[in-house]
Amino acid sequence: MQASHLEFCLQLAKGIARQFGPNCEVVVHDLSSNDPETSIVAIENGHVSGRKVGDGPSHVVLEALRDGGAAPQDRLCYLTKTEDGKILKSSTIYLRDDDGTAIGIFSINYDITLMLAMEDVLHGLTATDAPQAEPEPIARNVSDLLDELIEQSVRLVGKPVALMRREDKVKAIRFLNQSGAFLITKSGHKVCKYFGISKYTLYSYLDEAKSGAKSAGE
Repeated sequence: MQASHLEFCLQLAKGIARQFGPNCEVVVHDLSSNDPETSIVAIENGHVSGRKVGDGPSHVVLEALRDGGAAPQDRLCYLTKTEDGKILKSSTIYLRDDDGTAIGIFSINYDITLMLAMEDVLHGLTATDAPQAEPEPIARNVSDLLDELIEQSVRLVGKPVALMRREDKVKAIRFLNQSGAFLITKSGHKVCKYFGISKYTLYSYLDEAKSGAKSAGE
């Protein structure tokens, strides 16, 4: 690897390691010597994997050298594991010469062991018995609650009110009735206004929705 390339890699490695802290290991491998036993020429935060300058080999180095460094592919955001059990999120980027041959490797290994443990704990705190497609909203008052229920009924039908047919509105009214929307004071007036129907029509739709629910065994 040319001195100018190595100098740039050293500068970049220091910057990335400083930016992301002590859990971020950055390693530079030199493949130009074809000697994987001493491929590491620079390393920041080597305590993450327990390696140092002059160490080697690693499986990614061996893969690169296996075919003479001709056409190895970059690998981004994959998981690796150290001998002492640390879980790392890793990325391997091959440095190439003008002919496209791999002459070095720039790798980043971020220790996410503690994050994974925290994720398990947080999942235990946030898990619910029944899976939900999205968090259940909490209304600030009954007016907001009614608005949310009306919006849910529209989402259930799957089309805006202007395009709803009679059976669509009956479906929406059935949902509102089953959701307890009509227990809210003056909800009937608001529902009629939203769906553009009269109070008489609302009662008709409610009767039809209730009879349909009974016939369906609900």
